[in-house]
Amino acid sequence: MADGVTEAHAAFCGLRVLVAGYGVAGRSAVRALRASHAIVMVTSDSPVDLGDVASDVELHGPLDRLPDDPDAPGETDVDVLVVSPGYRPTHPLLRDAAARGVPVWGEVELAWRLRAAGAAPWLALTGTNGKTTTVRMLESMLRAASLRAAAVGNVGEPLIDAVLADPPFDLLAVELSSQQLQFAPSPRPRAGALLNLAPDHLDWHGSFEAYAAAKTRVWAGEVAIGNADDPRVAALLPAGATTFTLDEPGPGQLGVVDGQLTCRAFGDDRLALGPVTEVRPAGRHNVANALAAAALARAAGVDAEAIAAGLRAFVPDPHRNSLVATRAGVRWVDDSKATNPHAAAASLAAYDRVVWIAGGQLKGVDIDPLVASTADRLAGAVLLGRDRVAIATSLRRHAPEVPVITIDSTDDGAMTSVVRAAAQLARPGDTVLLAPSAASYDMFAGYGARGDAFAAAVAELGGA
Repeated sequence: MADGVTEAHAAFCGLRVLVAGYGVAGRSAVRALRASHAIVMVTSDSPVDLGDVASDVELHGPLDRLPDDPDAPGETDVDVLVVSPGYRPTHPLLRDAAARGVPVWGEVELAWRLRAAGAAPWLALTGTNGKTTTVRMLESMLRAASLRAAAVGNVGEPLIDAVLADPPFDLLAVELSSQQLQFAPSPRPRAGALLNLAPDHLDWHGSFEAYAAAKTRVWAGEVAIGNADDPRVAALLPAGATTFTLDEPGPGQLGVVDGQLTCRAFGDDRLALGPVTEVRPAGRHNVANALAAAALARAAGVDAEAIAAGLRAFVPDPHRNSLVATRAGVRWVDDSKATNPHAAAASLAAYDRVVWIAGGQLKGVDIDPLVASTADRLAGAVLLGRDRVAIATSLRRHAPEVPVITIDSTDDGAMTSVVRAAAQLARPGDTVLLAPSAASYDMFAGYGARGDAFAAAVAELGGA
């Protein structure tokens, strides 16, 4: 943490702050607040070891209301509540804060307020899908321009640590989830992009309208960027926004011309930014992601050569449409990161004939539109996880001719059964695609663990 943080953040001196949640972001918040001489309290539903922080932090167990002021019973002495994304807006602690007029900040809001004068501008992005791929593409472009930059926020190091880094960054590529944006009213990024919009996290936000409203906060800064091909995004775009499209771009747009990513915004006249063939992972949705990253880079003045070099150097993160193996003419593909139907639709569209592995936690989202739109390319389906019955019901309704195998086991060996069942359904030329359309926490530590289990089971199948 940089020297001089105390002086730069004098506004926090003496402020009584309750930090709710003590994960990675919570620990960063506590460290930064203490360095700014705030009076810090922590509440957590899980056991907490404050040994890495200090003994002067007041620790509480689970709380449903703000602690009372010992000198004024019935009132609270908490000035600000800083919450992790695990706390829904309906949580009793947050409701109590609202009733008492106590501000509720997330990690992103706190990071923005901790920025010193002259801090690195933010290039922010959000969307239902493609956020991490896009922010990593953007990071690669910025670094190709010889800028000290990092992908942070919902990926990489904690955003609070990044804004306090010494030496400071030139630019920050900030991935933002809807939960992070919910409690971030102040950030004004240099440019903000909305990649796409589809129902997701409805169990957390309560409605699609609330989810969409949180997402559009990314446009609160100088330049708004959005996907012209996404009807929901296009309907919400503010006046004067820059857009991107997979078609030939018009004025104020980025798009594709003769196989080249092309910019006609930011004063450019058909500026070529690199060939579509160099976009990885493959797929139309990732071309759109590359255009969004390029738009953010151009908004920051990055030249075409650096954008093209960044795309060439970009290496996708695991579990995103990754080929695991080819066995007897069957491709086995891991897209475990497809944790909602919108992401799975993009993945399924990339293959002609698919044995689909799906299931997990649907998060309150309707699976019917996905099944109805992709039924004609399904050679079979293998279902697992908590909401497997809902997917099976949808398949019976929209694709009754597709053979379906349901795996009821939820133990560590379930993925082995899933892969063996998929092997029974697959024929040469087919793709067995893990695109679950659902979250993984009902059975796995995360989508990465789910993808790893899939790869291990495929390897075991090859050995057998």
